[in-house]
Amino acid sequence: MTAESIDATVPPGGTGCAECDEAGGWWFHLRRCAQCGHIGCCDSSPAQHASAHAAAAGHPLIRSFEPGESWFWSYAEDRMYGSGPELAPPEHHPADQPVPGPAPGTTSRGRDRTGWGQRTLAAGNLAFPLSAGLAAPGLLVSMST
Repeated sequence: MTAESIDATVPPGGTGCAECDEAGGWWFHLRRCAQCGHIGCCDSSPAQHASAHAAAAGHPLIRSFEPGESWFWSYAEDRMYGSGPELAPPEHHPADQPVPGPAPGTTSRGRDRTGWGQRTLAAGNLAFPLSAGLAAPGLLVSMST
């Protein structure tokens, strides 16, 4: 972790992924650029905007923007740091802010389920791709909550 990768005076750029909010997308978890405050979605999210921002802007260090998490990740070093310097508040998105999730009736990538034959596990308003071999092609497994 290097000092030039961090500007502790810059506040976060918002409470959600900037690009997902603009495009109507969704995310699982949020990450904050330690240099400019950009908020992007994690690499488990469909669009992976945090790592795209790091690559495009040359800002290699992010911090989790999730409540209760204070770790940093260095893309340059491919390394996690359990803690780091305090950044300008707020440290995380609002605790009562829900994860947007995909629209009902779509797969985890936001595509209409009909005709795609994608293996998906649907739970409530979230859908998760299943690993190969866990379900037959085209099979949708629904879970009631």
